[in-house]
Amino acid sequence: MHSNLPPTMATYIEASSLSWSAIFLVFVLYMSCACEARGKGGDFVRTKGTSFVINGSPFLFNGFNAYWMMNVASDPSERYKVVQVLQDATDAGLSVCRTWAFFDGVGDKSLQISPGVYDERVFQGLDFVVAEARKYGLRLILSFVNNYKDFGGRPQYVEWARNSGVQIHGDDDFYTNPIVKGYYKNHVERVITRVNTITKIAYRDDTTIMAWELINEPRCQLDYSGRMVNDWVQEMGVFVKSMDQHHLLEIGMEGFYGDTMPQRKQVNPGYQVGTDFISNNLVKEIDFTTIHAYPDQWFSGQTEDSQMAFMQRWMSSHYEDSRTVLKKPLVIAEFGKSCKDPNFNINKRDSYINAVYRNIYMEARTGGTVGGGLVWQLLADEMGSYGDGYEIILSENPSTDSIISQQSHAMTTLSHLLSTGSQNIPVSDDDRETEFDQVRGQSSSVAHNRHHYHHHANGRKGLRKAMP
Repeated sequence: MHSNLPPTMATYIEASSLSWSAIFLVFVLYMSCACEARGKGGDFVRTKGTSFVINGSPFLFNGFNAYWMMNVASDPSERYKVVQVLQDATDAGLSVCRTWAFFDGVGDKSLQISPGVYDERVFQGLDFVVAEARKYGLRLILSFVNNYKDFGGRPQYVEWARNSGVQIHGDDDFYTNPIVKGYYKNHVERVITRVNTITKIAYRDDTTIMAWELINEPRCQLDYSGRMVNDWVQEMGVFVKSMDQHHLLEIGMEGFYGDTMPQRKQVNPGYQVGTDFISNNLVKEIDFTTIHAYPDQWFSGQTEDSQMAFMQRWMSSHYEDSRTVLKKPLVIAEFGKSCKDPNFNINKRDSYINAVYRNIYMEARTGGTVGGGLVWQLLADEMGSYGDGYEIILSENPSTDSIISQQSHAMTTLSHLLSTGSQNIPVSDDDRETEFDQVRGQSSSVAHNRHHYHHHANGRKGLRKAMP
């Protein structure tokens, strides 16, 4: 398999003797090549116990979802929208973005048109996303496939097999059928070994990428215990790590409990989906755990207080299990509040997001485990077709942007405190609450000034549209 690893010194220095000045120049060239893949953000994100680290120092973050980026960037005339969101996100201190590295099936913007057949134009859209994230110093989590039919997903993979004459019983054959699993592995390999046409860096060598995600929100109706999904996770985890041992790997789970800890099933929102948060994440190739949280969907019609009470239980139980049972970091990989909810208003969304952020900070403050949260989802201007009710346009939502900016500042400050071994760690809950409010308050004026600037920056959207 092709690799884009930096060349070794032996590549440059042959048996013939060289002058010391020539050797020095060779050394400079070698170091330049070796460092190029590291980019703005330094080394690869790694895990140490239940914490994320970069170059050995704690890495706590605030981030976001923008699933649509490759899809939009496949049209060069629309790439300014990707730039706008990355710029707005950077301004708000966001440092991790989760996005799709898939679009399966026949379509104008499909990445994989049929098994192993790719639209290079769309792949170059993903190249652009990775290259731009690199410019802004953001880290990416790239997902390989969807559980749902949106953007192809599991249904498209089993349909491809069915159309080729393979006997298929249903979508859950995605996890067990050798032909379908072969299709998936081929896609994973194509993405991991892809050499970016802009940066010339192979994806598996690029520190811009924080992690790979096996599948967005896996579910399985044939086996609610989680064992079928577990076998698939083990197989695919080994496969990914056989090609790339630099990057972290996560499953893409929502966090539903299965049979491993029966007492935890009561934490689920009333049902199971065929995954097991404990056993699935115990697979050694999986580096960190994730949960998604949509109490406004799962408990539609219930009060704001009851939905928030569930969110508290959902986060605290997964925090505890990640810390003590799995001994791996946890990311709140999706959360938000839909404007389609009854009686929705911006204040309710801001209050909910702020409460989630408070929980993330408080749990991170007590010794890691929770690395950060990724709000769902950020859009640019004029992207109504990608709206799902949860969309946030930072430049048009100053109150929400302020809350997001304050959380970014709080997590960055906390990273610094932990990296310097600060002894000023609050012991009581009240002390930690006070610290949280103080740290976030320090950044509120910065966010206000930034919005004042954006409001008066005439021509801002036009300039972005003019970008290539």
